[in-house]
Amino acid sequence: MRSMGGEQVEEAVAGAVALLRTATDRDWRGTRAGRLDWDCRYTAEHIASDLIAYAGQLAGRATEAYVPFEITLDGTDDGLDPADNEDVLQVIETTGALLAATVRTTPREVRAFHPYPFRSANREGFAAMGITEVLLHTHDIAEGLGLAYEPPAELCADLLARLFPHVQPGTGPWPTLLWATGRGDLPGRAPVTEWRWRNNLVVPAERLTLQGVSPAAAGDLAAGGDGGFAWVEGGPFQGTRDAAGMLLKAYEAGTHRPEWGVFALVRREDGRAVGGMGFHGAPDGDGRVEVGYDLAEAARGNGYATEALRALSAWALAREEVTSVFATTEPENGASQAVLARAGFGRVAVESAGDGDGAGQFAYELRG
Repeated sequence: MRSMGGEQVEEAVAGAVALLRTATDRDWRGTRAGRLDWDCRYTAEHIASDLIAYAGQLAGRATEAYVPFEITLDGTDDGLDPADNEDVLQVIETTGALLAATVRTTPREVRAFHPYPFRSANREGFAAMGITEVLLHTHDIAEGLGLAYEPPAELCADLLARLFPHVQPGTGPWPTLLWATGRGDLPGRAPVTEWRWRNNLVVPAERLTLQGVSPAAAGDLAAGGDGGFAWVEGGPFQGTRDAAGMLLKAYEAGTHRPEWGVFALVRREDGRAVGGMGFHGAPDGDGRVEVGYDLAEAARGNGYATEALRALSAWALAREEVTSVFATTEPENGASQAVLARAGFGRVAVESAGDGDGAGQFAYELRG
């Protein structure tokens, strides 16, 4: 899987600045930036502000709120405004370099505060958000100034698969990203008037964190890769790869709901993934949601599955739309049955396999 990191931040910034540098002699203050209520100059300053803010969040390890600082171009407070359009582009290049360097030097497991939607993001999340800000606002400025702009399709597809997992992919990644952010139209899809990107959900447990798997990571796992995680020996188990494949199909069909997807079980002590756990889909009409799990063989016997199942079940049962969490297991799978029992699930039925051979599965349920 191609990582989302400093190189991609630099790529996005370089492309944006190269285009905007062809129009620095224009009146950015007197030109509206596309569909925004901002002018082109303010929009360019906003790009720089976002890049330095994201670098500050990661570098400062902020966990509860934004680090309380802002960037101000020299002279804008006193009305003299000696900074011209070229100066703004230099600031964008500088703040882009700062974010790229911060992303490169931040450990993978570090998460910092961002309000939407789950109040945190890791280094890839901040890189992706910074890149999205660059691409979208460069589009806004370019539209206002009458410039043609289209960033690389691969970069746009990466952003969609990381920050917009709830958006069904379209035939063109850039038009889809513009549509998803209220900046364009797609045939057969209603206009978007409100939008948010979605960093992955992380559910904490005692020794683990359950880290939501994005469609980008799922595609890599399904294809035999590591999904961007550092795994214990022998991981991931085939069940995790199969679940990732199901997630990817749901994403491509436009039915994926990220919070009801797949999670990698990552040890806090060393940042290594030990297994996978996730839902088979969103809750049904009765509020029942099914969960499944597996562990790499090297990680078994340590209580990780029980700990993760308790944490994920508690998270699910705290949602208004959920009345119960259930799981099924083969009659001969005593280890899985023990995990369910330790996590508080009770056996409720034997479900038919439907193949006429008399075999079935044990069903277990945990109610709120």
